[in-house]
Amino acid sequence: MPNRRHFVALATVVGREFRRVRRIWIQTIVPPAITMTLYFIIFGNLIGSRIGEMGGFTYMQFIAPGLIMMSIISNSYGNVVSSFFGSRFGKYVEEMLVSPMPNYIMLLGYMAGGLIRGLCVGVLVTLIALFFTDLRMEHPWVTLSIVLLTSMVFSLAGFVNAIYARNFDGISIIPTFVLTPLTYLGGVFYSISLLPDFWQAVSRANPILYMVNAFRYGILGVSDISIGTAYLIISGFVVLLFVFNLYLLRRGVGLRP
Repeated sequence: MPNRRHFVALATVVGREFRRVRRIWIQTIVPPAITMTLYFIIFGNLIGSRIGEMGGFTYMQFIAPGLIMMSIISNSYGNVVSSFFGSRFGKYVEEMLVSPMPNYIMLLGYMAGGLIRGLCVGVLVTLIALFFTDLRMEHPWVTLSIVLLTSMVFSLAGFVNAIYARNFDGISIIPTFVLTPLTYLGGVFYSISLLPDFWQAVSRANPILYMVNAFRYGILGVSDISIGTAYLIISGFVVLLFVFNLYLLRRGVGLRP
């Protein structure tokens, strides 16, 4: 059962992760903001004006929730994979492993770090989006809960990547060859209703589709998929990845010679 020492340990890990994000803000916060601003200018203003409406909204309004979610996904993942691999590379993860701190406390601490960075970037990108278009939160609870659950999923996924990575190149393979394609094909820039039936079925195998559409439902009130199904899938990934990470930590995968 958790006791006072566990809460102190958790606060210590979370505090260190928060200070890390704050200390290197020019690397963790500024680049995503610049990148998303370019997306809004190029896809929203220049291309969107030629596309017209989509789903009853301007193209800029339609893609804004997807771009916000894309920034949350990439930054939640990137924060944990870089931070935990850095702790492995710097050997100070060993101090945590030999301490009386339970594995789940360490995992929660790193996951909280991913949440902090993901939410900070998400808020900043949302403010940037408001300079380009009007956004109203139709379903606040859905919006907030989907953001938190999605950030948890990719923080935990980043932890898995950090455990298995053998070098710094290893922490960039998954984001480059898996995460980025799935994000672009996850309905950020289009509605899957525009696709033929076969490709709609293929798209539904992409978990990011459910995250983007559920978040779009929270903001705009429209979605290509069932919100209940989205919650089930996203929550399932949170539980599955959390349990899998605890298993890896208990086995010492990537942490023991």
